[in-house]
Amino acid sequence: MAVTLKEYPRDVLAAQPIGAWTGLAQRLVVGALREQLAVEGLTQPHWWTLNHAAGAPGRWTRAALVERLTPWDDQGTDFDAVFDDLVDRGWLTENSGEGVGEGSVKAGGMTLTPEGEAGRLRAAERNAGVHRKVHEGVDADDFATTVDVLRRIVANMGGDGDLPR
Repeated sequence: MAVTLKEYPRDVLAAQPIGAWTGLAQRLVVGALREQLAVEGLTQPHWWTLNHAAGAPGRWTRAALVERLTPWDDQGTDFDAVFDDLVDRGWLTENSGEGVGEGSVKAGGMTLTPEGEAGRLRAAERNAGVHRKVHEGVDADDFATTVDVLRRIVANMGGDGDLPR
C-alpha cells in the first residue's frame, strides 16, 4: 500500500538537500534488506557472494570477488570470513584446479552447492519483498529517471556512474 505524500511546489523540491534525502533513503532501504537477510543468517556480503557465484559458477576467485565487492562495502567486511562461512555451511565450494581451463572455470573459483542455491533463493524472495515495497506508488519510468539522475550525480562527484556488472 503506497503512502500518501504531501504535495510541494517543484521549486521547493528542487531546493532540497540531495545528500540528506539519498542518505536517508539508503539507510532505510539497506536497513530493510539487511534485516531480511539476517532472517537467513546472512549479511549483504554473503548475499553478494551468493549472487556472483550463482551468476558465473567457477569464475570468481576470492581475490577477484574481494576486488569486485570492496567498493560497495560500507562495513569493513572481512570477505575471507564471509567466504569461509559459506563454505562451512556447505553453501559454497571452491574449485581445486581440476577441470580448470574449461570455459571460465578458474582454480579457486566459487560455485554454489544445491543448499547454497536454495538459501540464495530464500534470501532473494525476502529481498524481493523489500524491492516491492520500495517501488510502491512509484512509476517505473520515474524510478528509472531517478536512478539515471543519481548516476549523473555520482559521476559529477567523481564516482563511477556506470551500472554494476
